[in-house]
Amino acid sequence: MSIKAKSYSTTPIDVLIPAIEKDLGTLPLVIDSVRKYVKHPINEIIIVAPRKPRILELCRKKRCRFVHEDTVLPITKKNINYQSKTWDLSGWLYQQLLKLSGDTLSASKHYLVIDADTMLIRPHVFKVGGKTVFYCRKWSQNEYFKTYKKLMGKSRKSRLSFVTHYMLFERSKVKQLKQVIESKHNRSWYSAIMRSMNKSKRFAFSEFETYGNFIHSTTPDKLILKPAMNRSFNWSLNQISQSKLTSLAKKYRSISLHKRKGYRKSVKVVPK
Repeated sequence: MSIKAKSYSTTPIDVLIPAIEKDLGTLPLVIDSVRKYVKHPINEIIIVAPRKPRILELCRKKRCRFVHEDTVLPITKKNINYQSKTWDLSGWLYQQLLKLSGDTLSASKHYLVIDADTMLIRPHVFKVGGKTVFYCRKWSQNEYFKTYKKLMGKSRKSRLSFVTHYMLFERSKVKQLKQVIESKHNRSWYSAIMRSMNKSKRFAFSEFETYGNFIHSTTPDKLILKPAMNRSFNWSLNQISQSKLTSLAKKYRSISLHKRKGYRKSVKVVPK
């Protein structure tokens, strides 16, 4: 089966990638894969990250707009306490809130979010006939849906999971989602999210599950669901070659290189 692009969307989009310094190995590959395989006019690629010289240099080299992560929300990672004695997911949660802040950073009607360790290896179109394409998988974390029910006051609609490392957001729908959350909880959307989570559980919130199920429940006729066909690898960068990617593209749409630990760092327990 040919994996060449059969279609192209005229819908212009922005691309938003939250990142940290530990992502600098994979981030250039992610940016290149977006420019090669996202079949939309891309207005700009926005890197939301700490202000570090190496990140600023990459943004200059790759012609991306840098946004200092501490300027996006009234809170920063330091205001988030999502950890136990053995793990710290405060940064992981913070980057999800940054993704949901894309409506304030992007000037386009739509913005694509992609994780800083996930490479596209096939052509992607996210708007078809006025509908949005969502890539899905069959498994997820049950805690995501418990939080969604507390947050939205109703259970999820989709039987599939929207957690596939990238997603096209519509800015007006993101604003609507936030308004619904703030109306239900009488507080800011980000504080409502944090209060709705069971912080004793790992992976208790998903921005992708929340937005995907919100769209599924409000405009189910505007979705096209496709299998994600993502594969994760614990590869070092020197294990990646174009021939290997070409071979993998016969079976997968994207690959994730899960080597980074900045968002999901473990906490060492020191014996007393």
